[in-house]
Amino acid sequence: MSATKENERKLRVRKLVAYLKKAYPVPKSELKHRTHFQFVVAVMMSAQCTDKVVNRVTDKLFKKYKTALDFARAKPKDLEKEISSVTFFRNKAKAIIAAAIKVERDFAGKVPRTAKELQTLPGVGYKTAHVILGELYDSWEGIPTDTHVKRFAKRFDLTDNEDLTKISKDLETLIPKKDWKYVNNGLVLYGRYVCPARPHDCLVHPLTKLWPEAAKRWPKTK
Repeated sequence: MSATKENERKLRVRKLVAYLKKAYPVPKSELKHRTHFQFVVAVMMSAQCTDKVVNRVTDKLFKKYKTALDFARAKPKDLEKEISSVTFFRNKAKAIIAAAIKVERDFAGKVPRTAKELQTLPGVGYKTAHVILGELYDSWEGIPTDTHVKRFAKRFDLTDNEDLTKISKDLETLIPKKDWKYVNNGLVLYGRYVCPARPHDCLVHPLTKLWPEAAKRWPKTK
């Protein structure tokens, strides 16, 4: 990437983040939970599934399972049935139980506080690890990229990559670390309530006003 293009992206993303900081000043996930491990479970379940569906499932689920030990003792078939409303529920149930067993065995039942340790848990990758760190420990060591973040990163020409982790790394290069905490949460809420994925006239939307070219860009997200 040329120095000119990188500088243009840095200037553009600085304006976008300034808006997100004002609009969504306190990063907070909409996934409901009472214990730390419940949040890990909710984030794992939210992959390619809406928070609304996950919250509906966990409303009952979390009355039965509260700690990592509770999930570690779960019977696979029972958990599969209990989370069958979410996408890929069999794989997720297997990963949740395996992650719970590892947290119990290797981390004394406590959710790890580093991305490296979190990513040793089955079903937890770069994005999930950094969502968990931010929500549970107010630690922002990376920018999690989900479908919303990817969509806006492509629409506002902030990356040339398709891979979620590579997009995270591109954004981390463009954005000062002190502002990383506002990116995922802000774009998720903005994408959910202001500018949805389907093509529409969004010239009057706050971020599009900052870079009108985005109104013509509707990249397909996978």
